[in-house]
Amino acid sequence: MKVFISADIEGVAGVVHREHTSRDGREHDRARMLMTEEVNACIDGALARGATEVVVNDSHGTMRNLIPEAIHQSAEYITGSPKPLAMMEGISSNYDAAIFLGYHSRMGNDGILNHTFHGGVIENIKINNKDMGEFAINAGIAGHFGVPVVLVSGCQHIASEATDLIPGIETAIVKRTINRQSARNLSPQRARDLIREKTMASLSRIPEIKPVLMQGPFVVEISYLNSGLADAAGILPIVEKTNPKTHRFETNDFITAFRYIRSLIAMAGALQ
Repeated sequence: MKVFISADIEGVAGVVHREHTSRDGREHDRARMLMTEEVNACIDGALARGATEVVVNDSHGTMRNLIPEAIHQSAEYITGSPKPLAMMEGISSNYDAAIFLGYHSRMGNDGILNHTFHGGVIENIKINNKDMGEFAINAGIAGHFGVPVVLVSGCQHIASEATDLIPGIETAIVKRTINRQSARNLSPQRARDLIREKTMASLSRIPEIKPVLMQGPFVVEISYLNSGLADAAGILPIVEKTNPKTHRFETNDFITAFRYIRSLIAMAGALQ
């Protein structure tokens, strides 16, 4: 059994503030260790369940957060950016299951540190008129390769987003959002124990949890936080502007749609 892990940081127990998530944050190194140890707990659970290969993709910010000397020796990890598939770099049809660790809810939803890919750029992303956050889009990428997402960890709101999209998915709720920058957290050890337990449970249920299959053609609408960001991204000729801060484009391929989304975010983000 081969397992792919996409690891973000906002949904890690104890992470609640920009000082945890930013490279220059005073508590960023502590958050990196918390993230790495939650990843290790998941790896340990996967191995205990019989995984023969575990690959972890570092999926937060610069994607250089996992601490190399602390990562579980039985796993391999992908680090650095940019990557063609960003948070899902490395996924392929060779995997039996995907697990999303430390995830958060989409921009505009309730949930700790909620955003969609870039909190300084994106107000909302719609695909075929449905609001989509990082979880849904990344699950769609996994589904493109026929891989089910069997577990997500984070707060109660990302758990709700996940179960709305994927019936039967396991959830590890390691903290409960109070507001966007405060949460009631499990202790680090309890969070790790829960992730290990839920990893084992989820991998025993792979046949019951279906991949997310996004049906094309895809009409994508991206709304930015302001019109200046839309102006910067509007250089890409595939898009049409539907209002001062929203772009629209169409494509028949979900991976192509994702790569256009990432390109537009990068172009707009250059203003930050």
